[in-house]
Amino acid sequence: MKPERKALQSEAVNLLKELVATPSFSKEENDTAELIVAFFERHHISYARVGNNVYAKNKWYDSAKPSILLNSHHDTVRPNKGYTMDPFTAQEKEGRLFGLGSNDAGGCLVSLMAAFLYFCDNENLNHNVVFAASAEEEISGVNGIELVLPYLGQIDFGIVGEPTQLEMAVAERGLMVIDCTAHGRAGHAARNEGENALYKAFEDINWIRNYHFEKVSDLLGESRMTVTVIETENKQHNVVPSQCKFVIDVRVNELYTFEEILEALRTNLKSQFKPRTTRMKSTSIPLDHPLVKAGMALGKGYYGSPTTSDKALMPFPTLKMGPGNSARSHTADEFIYIDEIKEGIDLYIALIEGLILSPATKK
Repeated sequence: MKPERKALQSEAVNLLKELVATPSFSKEENDTAELIVAFFERHHISYARVGNNVYAKNKWYDSAKPSILLNSHHDTVRPNKGYTMDPFTAQEKEGRLFGLGSNDAGGCLVSLMAAFLYFCDNENLNHNVVFAASAEEEISGVNGIELVLPYLGQIDFGIVGEPTQLEMAVAERGLMVIDCTAHGRAGHAARNEGENALYKAFEDINWIRNYHFEKVSDLLGESRMTVTVIETENKQHNVVPSQCKFVIDVRVNELYTFEEILEALRTNLKSQFKPRTTRMKSTSIPLDHPLVKAGMALGKGYYGSPTTSDKALMPFPTLKMGPGNSARSHTADEFIYIDEIKEGIDLYIALIEGLILSPATKK
């Protein structure tokens, strides 16, 4: 028997309140993993845990069938100093639920868990439904979704729960962080000695500021480079710095590879540079994919997302979609509307329902 929608909605909201009240900074998600485990145990659902990642498969899982993954994360950033209320107290006010992680991405997580529960005990599915609550998403950590993916079996496509106002993010920018070092020669500032590494860095930074990549995406716009950090090794006002370090935040559309970005830097920068990682590549799902078409049939629009998520680490087509608003993520007094969670559960169920029910059982 399918769970009642109202009961699912109530349980989802109550679970979110528990999650908000439980600190779960990246790499410190043990306690929220235990809350997710307890939820599955209450519903007699078999689950497994890998590190701080928790996953489950529908009761009638069949490896011969294709599988859809429902995924969101349960780690959070640390609260910023602008909070006017306790970030770990889930407060309901005027239809909003306040608290750290309520919007990013607790509302998505509990909505997907409710949708998974809705389908879990159904024998008449032509797809498997797999759920994974992942850790370390906020830091793109190696012990997050990448750690648990090998345990999930063959996944054919997935939904990544992130706050998108329930619209479809069909593409996502890639992220590459690059550490750069300009080298000079130390000297006394009063005597105009040495070779100023700071000035050398400025030359490269000015090139970065003014450079434009030619290929512009219809979904994601331009690929962009932004210098976000700069420092020298000395703190004395009268010493010409021999070394200056700076960091480039690179957001890449789907028309460029990371190697093409790095080649442009090799051709134009005088500073030494090295990418921290090349894991977070740009991704997209075809507009004619059944999952996207199902969303369009429900009246949902699509767009390219400027932010990066675990979608970048999945080697199969994924749609990023969920309740909440990305503009609220990482802000003081973060919140999500209760109605957004309810709408999220209904939308996830409707989106999945037409794809995974056997023809004889479709409404």
